Amino acid sequence: LYDQLIPFENAYRAVFNKYNLDCSIELLFVRSRYYSDQVFELVNEGKMDKREMQIYRISKAFESLGIDISREEACLFQAYYKENQQQIVVHSEMKRLLDVAHSLGIKLGIITNGPAEHQARKVKQLALRDWMSEKHIFISGKLGISKPDSKIFKHVEDFMGLLSKETYYFGDSFNNDVIGAKKSGWKAVWVNRRKQSIPSHTQYSPDYIIDDTHSPMAVMREILAQHNSHHKFTIFKSTL
Repeated sequence: LYDQLIPFENAYRAVFNKYNLDCSIELLFVRSRYYSDQVFELVNEGKMDKREMQIYRISKAFESLGIDISREEACLFQAYYKENQQQIVVHSEMKRLLDVAHSLGIKLGIITNGPAEHQARKVKQLALRDWMSEKHIFISGKLGISKPDSKIFKHVEDFMGLLSKETYYFGDSFNNDVIGAKKSGWKAVWVNRRKQSIPSHTQYSPDYIIDDTHSPMAVMREILAQHNSHHKFTIFKSTL
């Protein structure tokens, strides 16, 4: 829904720019997401403190690129990252998609992994209630179930009375979003702005891909054409 690289890059520049590191910020971001996902369940189960997770993911991301940072620098980065996340806005292309879907009466919802309070702040900052009911915003930290577990998709399906084959899930995490949705019988739209490859070990493939050549609205038009109707399917979004 928003460009997650922007708050990350702003925080990087505030803390690390002075060192003139030979480092791809985009690759560092992708690695930090990988390490965050790696320990997500530990945080969920109370086996790792959220603060420690935040330090771990950025430290390990730098380490994977051959750069060591101090614990103090990791904490300072997180402070700037949190501050910049309070300024996020919906990506212009996604805003257009939401506006069109809402105007057509298409059901919209959110499923997002993360602590309830933290994710709720993002929902408010992005003004997502302009497009959907608060009842249709599902946060893993509140439910006690996380993507890619099919239970969270099934819970949403039952709660909203959805038909799985007519429900489309947009997300940028292949494991959490694409595999999670496909295992649950939903259609999956992979938002692949970082030019990642489909993992070789998976049996699942996205139904549509959003990237440099396929815009959100182009995918939306394809979905509309498939249904020949503007109200017989549901769109879900991630990731906050």
